[in-house]
Amino acid sequence: MRKTFAVLIVIVSTQIIFAQNVAQKLEAAAKSLMESSAAVSSSLSLYVSDENGNLIYEYQGNKGLSTASTQKIFTAAAALETLGKNYTYKTTCGYSGTISGGTLNGNLFISSTGDPTLGSWRYDGYKPENFKQKLTAAIKKSGITKISGDLVIDDAYFDHQTIPGGWPWDDLGNYYGAGVWGINWRENQFDINISGTEFKSFSYPLEGVKWLNDLKVAGSSDQSLIFTAPHSDVALINGTLPPKTVTVSGATPDPPLQLGIEVQQWLKESGIAFSGKVITNSRLEIEGKKPMGFPKSNTILTYESPALDKIVYWFLRKSINMYGETLIKTLGKEKKGDPGFKSGVAFLKEFWKSKGINPNMINFADGSGLSPQNYVSAKAEVQALLYAKKQPWFDVYYEGFPTQDNGLKMKSGTMRDTKSFAGCHTSKDGKKYVFSIIINNYQGSGSTELQKILNVLK
Repeated sequence: MRKTFAVLIVIVSTQIIFAQNVAQKLEAAAKSLMESSAAVSSSLSLYVSDENGNLIYEYQGNKGLSTASTQKIFTAAAALETLGKNYTYKTTCGYSGTISGGTLNGNLFISSTGDPTLGSWRYDGYKPENFKQKLTAAIKKSGITKISGDLVIDDAYFDHQTIPGGWPWDDLGNYYGAGVWGINWRENQFDINISGTEFKSFSYPLEGVKWLNDLKVAGSSDQSLIFTAPHSDVALINGTLPPKTVTVSGATPDPPLQLGIEVQQWLKESGIAFSGKVITNSRLEIEGKKPMGFPKSNTILTYESPALDKIVYWFLRKSINMYGETLIKTLGKEKKGDPGFKSGVAFLKEFWKSKGINPNMINFADGSGLSPQNYVSAKAEVQALLYAKKQPWFDVYYEGFPTQDNGLKMKSGTMRDTKSFAGCHTSKDGKKYVFSIIINNYQGSGSTELQKILNVLK
């Protein structure tokens, strides 16, 4: 008995000494960071625990800071928990009127529950050509060879606000600032191949958009910005590009309309006669007209998205902001009956409060972290990860976390003067850590000094 007790004392003593050594190294690294010339007016929130939640070291761990994309760990976990990893979005096609002699005497409708993956290039079996094949096959199977009416894109599933409040104007026209519609298409992104300042080609033609081009040739990297807004027919691009062909990606001003224009072309290619107009419900409302409701009968196609666990994987792995905001709207609609951003963000905060996180440490403004109005503490991020680790969906959640250049598997976030990291890591000696680092107003990349902190955990 005495021997067992003595061994226990040695083990506990060793663990305490080890934790103290790690804490000392973390403190030295944090002190070095905050004393660097680039951190004169910086704020740092750092929190490290073991896998059981025992604190190893913190530096202002309760302090709320702008997070950038580590915000996504909260949204992804809440979505998996409340919607379920097998949750899918649905896009439907139906018609009004009657079919006689192959002619549809009525309108063709396409509606969706906000599928963020519709037309995405990331998923095998769900690419634009896959949707095209299933849609045209369903139309032909129903006996339609001619459409006498219009093509109606019913994008009314969510509310009218497509961009969260607080997003910077500099971001809105760029691919990472894409908004959320009731119908999304190709991740609401387009690409332009530009040689010097000259547009060479688009990934697909933008319907009705006129361009102002203030680009200049300079430097060796893409320093361009696209400025446009939802439903806008004007886009501005400025900044600099190197003297070679560069692909620049932007946010589509009206994704439902873009889908409608492509479907119109598909009908033509498939030999289905169509001479009507492409109509979206949002544009009808902009014109002061009543939206056209999807017919309750005569559905000819129900197209399901990949399961939520696959969506969350890409949401975290490639940090797709539009996915996060779609999840926020979905949570608001499913759990509070209101698809607005404010409703979804309120639900997200309530969810994490119910899991024991102090609500003063999670002042969310969106679901992706793009808004600088998000303020979250490092301790709250660690608490969220500790909760996730205990859940049956953790493996599919954590699979999406990228492996960074330093070998640690973690979610990172980057905005102007903001850098953040959050993740779980097993060190070379088998110790398991859960950690979060957030720094704001750092005048530089912050990478070198932050790596010194992360290297302690290796």
